[in-house]
Amino acid sequence: MNAEAGNELGLGLERRIGKRSAAPIEKHLGITTVGGLLNHFPRRYMNRGELTPISEVPLDEEVTLIARVVSSSTRAMRARRGSLTDVVISDDAAAPGTGMGGGTLKVSFFNGFRAKAELQPGRRAMFSGKVTRYGGALGLTNPDFQLLDEDPDTPGMDPEKLAAMPIPVYPATAKLTSWAIQKVIATLLETVDLDALPDPLPAEVTAREKFLAVADAYRLIHTPQNPADWQRARDRFRYQEALVLQAALARRRAQLAAEEATARRPAAEGLLTAFDRQLPFTLTAGQAAVGKTLAAELAQDSPMNRLLQGEVGSGKTIVALRAMLQVVDAGGQAALLAPTEVLAAQHFESIRRTLGPLSRDGLLGGLGPDAVQVTLLTGSMPTAARKQAMLDAASGTAGIVIGTHALLSDNVSFYDLGLIVVDEQHRFGVEQRDVLRSKASKPPHLLVMTATPIPRTVAMTVFGDLETSVLDELPAGRAPITTHVVGLAEHPAWAPRIWTRSREEIDAGHQVYIVCPKIGSDDDGDFSPGEAEPTDLNGDSGARELASVTAVVDQLRDEPALAGVPVAALHGRLDPVLKSGTMASFTANQTKLLVSTTVIEVGVDVHNATLMVILDADRFGISQLHQLRGRVGRGGLPGTCLLVTTLEPGHPSRRRLDAVAATTDGFELSQEDLKLRREGDILGASQSGGRSTLKLLRVLEHEDVIARARQDAWQIVGGDPSLGAHPVLAAAIDEYLNPEKEAFLERG
Repeated sequence: MNAEAGNELGLGLERRIGKRSAAPIEKHLGITTVGGLLNHFPRRYMNRGELTPISEVPLDEEVTLIARVVSSSTRAMRARRGSLTDVVISDDAAAPGTGMGGGTLKVSFFNGFRAKAELQPGRRAMFSGKVTRYGGALGLTNPDFQLLDEDPDTPGMDPEKLAAMPIPVYPATAKLTSWAIQKVIATLLETVDLDALPDPLPAEVTAREKFLAVADAYRLIHTPQNPADWQRARDRFRYQEALVLQAALARRRAQLAAEEATARRPAAEGLLTAFDRQLPFTLTAGQAAVGKTLAAELAQDSPMNRLLQGEVGSGKTIVALRAMLQVVDAGGQAALLAPTEVLAAQHFESIRRTLGPLSRDGLLGGLGPDAVQVTLLTGSMPTAARKQAMLDAASGTAGIVIGTHALLSDNVSFYDLGLIVVDEQHRFGVEQRDVLRSKASKPPHLLVMTATPIPRTVAMTVFGDLETSVLDELPAGRAPITTHVVGLAEHPAWAPRIWTRSREEIDAGHQVYIVCPKIGSDDDGDFSPGEAEPTDLNGDSGARELASVTAVVDQLRDEPALAGVPVAALHGRLDPVLKSGTMASFTANQTKLLVSTTVIEVGVDVHNATLMVILDADRFGISQLHQLRGRVGRGGLPGTCLLVTTLEPGHPSRRRLDAVAATTDGFELSQEDLKLRREGDILGASQSGGRSTLKLLRVLEHEDVIARARQDAWQIVGGDPSLGAHPVLAAAIDEYLNPEKEAFLERG
């Protein structure tokens, strides 16, 4: 982008629209530049001639709607001075006698002198405010409104043309209405020379797709004369957004590929060969194929950057361990980063157990191909043990180092770090991954793993800088898991049956997990680092008492059906020694019933556990539920998962539970998850810490757009990795992808 055009977009708003107009935009939207405001696109459009269906108005949310005034009345308030004006508005769709909440809505104004004068029966107006419930009916209190029968900004316009003009509805706040934003943007459009703005899209792409010029697209997306205007503009900016994102990913991948790593070639007769000989089972076809791919990439002198995704229990750890052994054979070290101490300890024990005699104390490369030291490093280890683990990593004594965030500490170093394996990548940000990368003398190879399947469209949009491998088959010995929704609202008598069912499993020699959404009964937010806190997906925070680990443990110790059963609690706030001891006791089949938070969500591998009971299951997302139930059915024994809920059958959140109960196909569930959750939760807000990264692009709906943009981006970056010949596109990447969004794109 040339300097003049770049300055045009980067100008402070006050330079263009004045301090008075700019102040509320900056205060309520956080927008300070011309470019920021031009790219604050409407989220939808309304037709002046169409009324908003009041039955679809959401409770407790800010809304903008169009309705007709049915009646208006004003009375003096009893408890305080002043008057109260009540206006009843309608969408003209209510059946006679339906009353409030059908096709009508009550709007109240305190000392509403303007409302009393202007909102007369028959008038049509646009209202903006928060929908609340009072006395059993939905309503608005002191909303902003604007009459639509006449528009002061368009005097003398033909009434039919005015009625056909779409009304843009902008992302707004309670203090800044959509139409206030619209007026500021209209002023901006008159002062900015849009025709001087350079186009981030290459000319050949614009011509091929028959896109609007960028200036026309800005005009029509903000001030459309008819629906076709904003649709054409939206299509253009949606593709531009997809191209910018894909070009950013392609550029990053090109940068990674240009780095020089140390090739870790397979040894003819080394640890990996010895390990394969002693394996008591045959690798699945998928494991063998992915292993071959990893072996080839590790042998290259450019760093491997690969995402390995697969179902719960598909055997990703074995694939990763074989890659680590190849690196150790080549004289390097491997680090496995896990999100929780429970999972790190499980990996440590299971890897040493799997290695068998190949896991011994000894110098790296000093005892031939028959030994490798596996070291655990966590923050809660005793000081002496932690110092010894750090010494083993720094000296090269440890070939495989398994740890939590403790691996990222400044005082942790490695002798020759050749491979980083990140387990459950969604728990880590790019900064944490890069801290570990910086501990290698040369760029290390990278393998990130997830047991949460990712739809293809999400993978293209979020992980486009990583090559992707998928394990879609389960190893032999994995038994089926049956899932049931236990609705206590319609079947309260089922509550005690949960515990007798648990006793039946225990009497059969098996073990049981009970999962709760919180730790303590007196705190809704009682969670610790490493625990995946359930989101208030139902919007009913505080409306009911949720099951807690401490309360359930107390209850079960007095439960007649579980008399004599050893019960233990596990959560992130336990003393580390007690936590390790509790997990060891459950693994050894001494504890029969474990009441836990989500610390057992991933990686915990107890083959004798056959029943998973998830209390208040509606408080968990689809991915969490799928992960949790994957803890049973792991030892050849059939598993059962009970999703317990007190919500009524018609509650929207019951749909999540029904989806999980209907299938164990994680990829199918990931698609359903994307449909049910706000996209910002998946692609922005909950994972990058801010608003959704995507404005117009929706990964589930626009796969064709993403695929075309991805192909264009690869062609552009393939011929020009630095984008030196495409400065406008490069500038658009830098402008659009702020550090927070880059972290979102690069995480893994």
